Amino acid sequence: MLELRPTCECCDRDLPPASREAMICTFECTFCADCAREVLGGVCPNCSGELVRRPVRPEAALARHPASTMRVFNPDCAARKAG
Repeated sequence: MLELRPTCECCDRDLPPASREAMICTFECTFCADCAREVLGGVCPNCSGELVRRPVRPEAALARHPASTMRVFNPDCAARKAG
């Protein structure tokens, strides 16, 4: 079951469970579409895996299997764009 983490690890943008702007790798590292494309070039900085759109869990299933509340933020990620 996907965790559906609530934020972008790079810019800390909120990514609710229904967001179609969330991108993940196979380890479920989570980034917004803007950071995934513009900062990371579609590659996860943690595992070098491909970043793909996170599927949306149907709202009825969220009651039984809620999204994660674990926030992961790496402020060094945004520095990659400047560098």
